[in-house]
Amino acid sequence: MTNNDILRRIRYAFDFDDSKMMALFGQADLKVSREQISAWLKKDDDPAFVECSESELALFLDGLINDRRGKKEGLQPKPDLRLNNNIIFRKLRIALNLKDEGVLELLALAGFPITKPELSALFRKPDNRHFRVCKDQILRNFIKGVQLKYRPDKTPKKTAEKAAEKPAIENFSWSK
Repeated sequence: MTNNDILRRIRYAFDFDDSKMMALFGQADLKVSREQISAWLKKDDDPAFVECSESELALFLDGLINDRRGKKEGLQPKPDLRLNNNIIFRKLRIALNLKDEGVLELLALAGFPITKPELSALFRKPDNRHFRVCKDQILRNFIKGVQLKYRPDKTPKKTAEKAAEKPAIENFSWSK
């Protein structure tokens, strides 16, 4: 996934408007204009599309952490110069103040259950022998789970249709 795609998905999952997006960047001490945000959120084939850099996405995620958990005293940490899915996943987890169980619940909600050891491997240091790279599919499903939990009124039609197709438990009977 591209940085712009991640930015679009997070914006949609939390239903942020342009002013909230500008405020989140401001929480990490980066002043951005409405035009910049609009250009970052455009589709890749749009002529007005502008690529969001890794440092800009890192500052947005840091701003999200500051907004949801409170700003630390003193100097703000330097933004990560190199982002990968593992770092993005960790920052989202911190911003949402989630423990392992909460992350597993969101992934299961998105229809992508993983085990606790698989999850912990994603948050290990890269030089650890149990470290695993977070693939796009995991990050995409995590953000989808966030969307389903924090924006349930806007669930995609396919997800709502699948839920409606499943038989209710009270209709199930062991006897004839």
